[in-house]
Amino acid sequence: MPPKTAARPAAERKAKTAMDDITRLAADENAGRLDKYLAEKLPLTRSHIKNAIEEGRVTLNGRPAKPGDKLRLGDIIEMTTPPPRETEVEAEDIPLDIVYEDEWMAVVNKPQGMVVHPAPGNETGTLVSALLHSVKDLSGINGEKRPGIVHRLDKDTSGLLVIAKNDEAHVALAKQIAEKSARRIYAAIVHGNIREDTLTIDKSIARSRTDRKKMAVAAGGRRAVTHVRVLERFGAFTYIEAELETGRTHQIRVHLASIQRPVAGDRVYGPKDVKLHQSGQLLHAKKLVLHHPKTGREMIFEAPLPGYFETALRKLRGEGPC
Repeated sequence: MPPKTAARPAAERKAKTAMDDITRLAADENAGRLDKYLAEKLPLTRSHIKNAIEEGRVTLNGRPAKPGDKLRLGDIIEMTTPPPRETEVEAEDIPLDIVYEDEWMAVVNKPQGMVVHPAPGNETGTLVSALLHSVKDLSGINGEKRPGIVHRLDKDTSGLLVIAKNDEAHVALAKQIAEKSARRIYAAIVHGNIREDTLTIDKSIARSRTDRKKMAVAAGGRRAVTHVRVLERFGAFTYIEAELETGRTHQIRVHLASIQRPVAGDRVYGPKDVKLHQSGQLLHAKKLVLHHPKTGREMIFEAPLPGYFETALRKLRGEGPC
């Protein structure tokens, strides 16, 4: 019998089967938590690694692993990755406002009313469908060959989104968002008067217990932080800038509603009687600051306010009919 060969420390070896990729790692140190170690060693997002562990696709020394397992020098980690599935979304020739594009990433200005991913009731006309037609390459890190989506915007929120064009770019961009080195700044018009010039809303958010389609401030939820700066006051409304420190579902809308200053036009978290804007909320992702996933160069993108948003501001300033 030939002698066993020592595993290469911190080396990554991939064994291809007919169906899956198997990634094998030998821990090169007493490395703490398994999930953090994998996030450092593999070109995958933390959420991708978490899902793989929860789905039983990661083993530690031959046994099913847990995210918090403590690693010791020489421990053998194996992760099985099924081949990316072909996306079922069909490409559609939908005009897109592409603000920037290179071989690594693209930045698009999403219009209000466009859903990012297909969902029941919104199977067509989505951002993903438009991207599949307009952008040559998209990352496959979320399990589909060409999704590309690093972060999302609600259907009725307009503005800037960054799209990854390969898996390396996807990991780098997602890491910036997770580590809060990327900045996402929104413009909004809200009901009521915000007296403070600046304020920070630090309230945990979770799925609503009474309506599973909504989110709510909840003590047992995930921490969420939004920084607010007042731009103009109109008595019954306030024009603000909101910057995300975290990125929870519906975060800005839920946070502002929690201080009785819901976004104008938001029928989910605000009043049903909409007077200022009749179609979707007045919330726009106006500025995106990040570092290029390959060069590390800081990049700043800005999207002008949509026409309907400018019209609402003119009404509030007395420059147009109410």
